[in-house]
Amino acid sequence: MEAANKIPARKVVSTDKDASLKATMKKEVVLRSEDELRDGRELDLATIVAQLCTSGLLDQAQKQDVLDRRRNAEQARLHPVEYLAELELEDQRHSGQTLDMDTMMRWLAVQADQSYYPIDPLKIDPAAITPVMSAAFAQRHQILAVEVSDDTLVIASAQPFHTAWEETVRHTNRKKIRRVVSNPADIRRYSAEFYSLADSVSRASKNGQGNGTTPASFEQLLELGNIRNPEANDQHVIRVVDWLLQYAFDQRASDIHIEPRKEQSNIRFRIDGILHQVYDLPSDIVSAVTNRFKILGRMDVAEKRKPQDGRIKTKGRDGSEVELRLSTLPTVFGEKLVMRIFDPDVLLKSFRSLGFSRDDEKRWHKMVRQPNGIILVTGPTGSGKTTTLYSTLRELATPEVNVCTIEDPIEMVEPRFNQMQVQHGIGLNFASGVRALLRQDPDIVMVGEIRDLETAEMAIQAALTGHLVLSTLHTNDAPSAITRLLELGVPGYLIRSTVLGVMAQRLVRTLCQDCKQTASVDRQGWRELTHPFKAPVPDSCSVPVGCLKCRNTGYRGRAGLYEIMLLSNGLSEKVDAGCDIDAIRRQAIVEGMRTLRISGAHKVAAGLTTIEEIMRVTPAGGRFS
Repeated sequence: MEAANKIPARKVVSTDKDASLKATMKKEVVLRSEDELRDGRELDLATIVAQLCTSGLLDQAQKQDVLDRRRNAEQARLHPVEYLAELELEDQRHSGQTLDMDTMMRWLAVQADQSYYPIDPLKIDPAAITPVMSAAFAQRHQILAVEVSDDTLVIASAQPFHTAWEETVRHTNRKKIRRVVSNPADIRRYSAEFYSLADSVSRASKNGQGNGTTPASFEQLLELGNIRNPEANDQHVIRVVDWLLQYAFDQRASDIHIEPRKEQSNIRFRIDGILHQVYDLPSDIVSAVTNRFKILGRMDVAEKRKPQDGRIKTKGRDGSEVELRLSTLPTVFGEKLVMRIFDPDVLLKSFRSLGFSRDDEKRWHKMVRQPNGIILVTGPTGSGKTTTLYSTLRELATPEVNVCTIEDPIEMVEPRFNQMQVQHGIGLNFASGVRALLRQDPDIVMVGEIRDLETAEMAIQAALTGHLVLSTLHTNDAPSAITRLLELGVPGYLIRSTVLGVMAQRLVRTLCQDCKQTASVDRQGWRELTHPFKAPVPDSCSVPVGCLKCRNTGYRGRAGLYEIMLLSNGLSEKVDAGCDIDAIRRQAIVEGMRTLRISGAHKVAAGLTTIEEIMRVTPAGGRFS
């Protein structure tokens, strides 16, 4: 059998582990005799175990034990490598390590002279790969097309010597075949998911009641939405929606974006702060999918001309409760829908797990333990402000205090708080909400956002009358919050007497703990990151590599960067109508404030993230003289 060509570099996982395998494998070692290889039969357990012993990964005692235990009928249906991985056998070449699935699949790929291909569903186009072969054919031969180009098909298999299907696929598609080795469990799972999804999309599209009318205007397009598309309660549409939700949960997505286009509509997930293209839905059914979500979110399905908000409570694969916040927006090709997925464990996280350093946590607690005053959290949308405030309120909400919030919308429902939703239609805005809350004998008040002078004045009044007020602002850094309040019209003397401090924050991707590697520090990048400060260059840092757990990105999860400014007496003296923001920034740094980039530099030195990631999400520092 001809050796498989190498697949594109972004897909191939090549590590020192592969090099070690290739170095120790002798040329003459094969899994079967030449006659058996030409036969193209599937690998069995006895043959693989024998070769693992020949390769030195197992000893004779382990071999006999495996063969004696293989009688279990359920295990016998597994791929031989899956069965061996479940046994957690010790790797005889590396003391203390086990022969896990990843190790043995790499070993099998080396034996077959094929590339090892960890399947990343986010990088596979189901609409392109499912027409290559039928679902029954793929299931029968345990294969899956993973890449399609003009002249080549990349086919994943866990049986690298099984060739019975090759000629049929080559003849049907009239393309070259490039074979790769993948995890059999991934092949089974994604084959079922991709073919089921393609079938549901196809059937939903066929069930549509298209009338061939082309809309001449935006208004006509909106009116024709329900006529041209299948029903939201169509069973195939429901299957697409269910798959989309579970897929998003599995991929740790924080947001789902459904974006209508003229012919093919986009579905994208935001994972660790980065948007990923997931699927292209035919535009004739995207309206039905959106309507299905609107029904689940108790929104007005008939109203397509103005934005709407809704909420969904559902369950993940593990049975845990998951909450989603929905937002629709009318666009030229239909309603755009964005769903924010809230982590059910977010309120259980400690400040340290959110990314606070010991010094950050100390400074933050010094502010929030005050009996009265205003504390502001700033940053752009999606920077983790809500998570910080909820975690803080949850800690402060003891049986001895009354915690009330006014939000737009209520992000997460927490039974320890008294939460009120802004409703502009009846005149209940932030300012009037705070005014009402002050008559409820609160100890702590959280205002979703200070957007105007009226809301700022009510927050200040609450602080002056003995309440602790927490709120958010949209500014780039902590010192800018002071000038923002002045721009709104808040007098400097009221800021000096009520504001306790400001915290700016960002979220950065953290390096995958399973694959990151130690490297020397880019000195030029470090100087740019820490400018204008002269921070010592660390001895080493960590760099992303990429593995199956992090979807080959090198990053997994996010942590916060924090810039905490306490409004001390020295700082208060600089707050006036014509105050200089750079003077405030310099004074805050003198008094111990760490800028966002310096906070990020500490995480780089600790091996948690990279210089490039910090530079991506943080603004450059202000002017210093």
